Amino acid sequence: MPFLESADGTEIYYNDWGSGTPVVLIHGWPFNSDMWEKQANFLALNGLRVITYDRRGFGRSEQTWTGYDYDTLSSDLNSLMSELDLAGATLVGFSMGGGEVVRYLSSYGKGRVSKAVLISAVTPFLLKTPDNPEGLEEKVFDEIEANLLKDRQGFLHQFAPQFYGRSALNHTVSESVLEWSRAMAYTGSLRSILQTAEAWAGTDFRDDLRQLDIPVRVIHGTNDATVPIDASGRRSAKLISNATLTEYDGEPHGLFITAADRLNQELLEFITGMRIVLTEPADEAILPIGTYSTTFG
Repeated sequence: MPFLESADGTEIYYNDWGSGTPVVLIHGWPFNSDMWEKQANFLALNGLRVITYDRRGFGRSEQTWTGYDYDTLSSDLNSLMSELDLAGATLVGFSMGGGEVVRYLSSYGKGRVSKAVLISAVTPFLLKTPDNPEGLEEKVFDEIEANLLKDRQGFLHQFAPQFYGRSALNHTVSESVLEWSRAMAYTGSLRSILQTAEAWAGTDFRDDLRQLDIPVRVIHGTNDATVPIDASGRRSAKLISNATLTEYDGEPHGLFITAADRLNQELLEFITGMRIVLTEPADEAILPIGTYSTTFG
């Protein structure tokens, strides 16, 4: 399995698929890079070089005791960018991963990056404070920590349906997807899950966002109960000088599965400038190259 060493010697697992313009997909909490399977497969089939990696403490990467703050996590991303000598890349961050995207850009600059995408991202600042009244009450995050400490497996088991907006009447995903998601979540250590939750809940990215001047696509579901769009996506788009907001009406947090077809097409169009037109009905989220006609625009 491919690993690289971060600046502090932590072993980071990554995949590097395909060839062409590079796109780096940064996973959300509490999953690992396998969450991107539909996007990674689709984008690599359509002429892009797709890099995914497991955040430290998750998946196959080393479970360190320290280093779960965004400065260290963005340093890990910088190690990946440098090790693979990426240029003209698009950074795509989901949920917690959106924080790594903007902290990397504000800390290391845009020399290796041409575009960025924030999907269901935790930016700009989730915690409610006197100067951030739009944020969420601290007790919300305190309850998450308490439940993780009491029964991590039970919390993650219950977390999965809300993540995808699944209910008794609205089966947005199958039971198998829930099982797969829980299996990914269980690969994180208790320490890494707790520490990263503290990071994404309490890190202020407002100044980071104001520094961005590359094209940024902000994508968020209007029914996101995990990271509400009013506290995140809509605010982030207003703080970024060159941002475009796409709202997915009725979609939950985990739209990389529930709206995979639409997301895949939007990512490909944003990254390459190609307009995707379906020429036949699509039953699956991962589609062969031949089902599309493309025009540049």
